[in-house]
Amino acid sequence: MYEPIRSKSVHSTMAGTPCDFPHRSREEELDIQLAGHLAALLAVTDELRALVPSADLDTAAERLAAQVARLRGGRTPLRAAPATAGDPAALHRRAHTLAGRALVVAASRADTAAAILAAERMDAHAAAGADPKTLSPAH
Repeated sequence: MYEPIRSKSVHSTMAGTPCDFPHRSREEELDIQLAGHLAALLAVTDELRALVPSADLDTAAERLAAQVARLRGGRTPLRAAPATAGDPAALHRRAHTLAGRALVVAASRADTAAAILAAERMDAHAAAGADPKTLSPAH
């Protein structure tokens, strides 16, 4: 009924052949993603610290930097000088979004410390976005 295969298949497997490029495990990929989200959140936090100085943001920046360093094998994140002009409300919304992304990745890799930090930052930025007094540069 079926005609036998007469030539080699073009859909061969790679089993048994050496790899010519490095592969990362799922854990390594999630570490890279989480470190990226937390580093972006750190950058926004630094911008907010320049606009609306507060002890909470200072503490958050230190904790974020520590988590990024942990995920990157001890390498501390680069910190740019933040801009002194910007819209604090927009920065809080951006930080809330980044913290949410970090929370999703932290939960998928079962990183409790990073998940707790991301959830705390989401709450803080949601509260700051709801309270106009915390958005004022004079605060």
